[in-house]
Amino acid sequence: MSPSRIASWLVPLMILSVILASTAAKGDHRLSVSYYDKTCPSAQSIVQSVMASRIAADQTMAPAVLRLFFHDCFVNGCDASVLLDDATPFFESEKDAEPNDSLRGFDVIDEIKSHLEHSCPATVSCADILALASRDAVALLGGPTWNVQLGRKDSRGANKYAAEEKDLPSPTANLTELIAKFAEFGLDATDLVALSGAHTIGSARCHHYKERVYGYDGQGGADIDPSFAELRRQTCQAGDDARAPFDEQTPMRFDNAYYRDLVARRGLLTSDQELYGCGGPLDHLVKRYSEDGEAFARHFAKAMVKMGKIPPPPGMPVEVRLTCSKVNY
Repeated sequence: MSPSRIASWLVPLMILSVILASTAAKGDHRLSVSYYDKTCPSAQSIVQSVMASRIAADQTMAPAVLRLFFHDCFVNGCDASVLLDDATPFFESEKDAEPNDSLRGFDVIDEIKSHLEHSCPATVSCADILALASRDAVALLGGPTWNVQLGRKDSRGANKYAAEEKDLPSPTANLTELIAKFAEFGLDATDLVALSGAHTIGSARCHHYKERVYGYDGQGGADIDPSFAELRRQTCQAGDDARAPFDEQTPMRFDNAYYRDLVARRGLLTSDQELYGCGGPLDHLVKRYSEDGEAFARHFAKAMVKMGKIPPPPGMPVEVRLTCSKVNY
């Protein structure tokens, strides 16, 4: 067959792949652990293989990918909207929102997607890749694993305003604000405490914690250990972008040290320390997690499954993107 005739067949086939990826979103949206068992049985092993390789090379990719999933699900639901560049004149990228300006790990998701498109074209959504990669990020740093519900679709739009102004929990939020924000997405106070345990790995910029460590008098408030406040002020001397670990002792091990830090008044962010110190039921839960790592692991896994079911808004056009950073055409 001549090259011109081959090319004439390739174009409609490529268009058909895009159509199939988009129209698949019009069917049943219920999630299932076995969603890809027939259409892409190697999906989970591909995700796990890439994640293992990338985290072996750079452990900070684990909290980076986990953070991507949180920031995705809290804006428009778990729809991979956080991965989109400015692909159309109809929306602005969530990547450009201030809370997202330090997000990393996009290249990891792109690498996984490339492998999956080779093995199972137009089948596995970027939203499902984020969900699986987050599970593997936790497990590869010694945390729990869980069965990921699959079958999400990718949105054809993003919401920079929601990411910037209203949907993502603020690092300076108080407990009332945090409980209210999580409740908007069907997550209760127990989910809030368990999911906050993701801060047992990774780090934050001084910009997000300097208000806590300096306080009104420059010495930190009554709810912070003075030596810890001084240590973090020293970090901030390098500038607003200077990073400090959430957990000084085991910053790259997914364990319950985060909760021991809260009990010791050494939570890095205001929104961290707000979970402990009010004398209410959340204090009891933080104390329990600080003493029982297995209980934390179980509750974290359960809360991740629950958060992963936050759907896109009704009527949101969805598809299976062929490239995670842009919509299909």
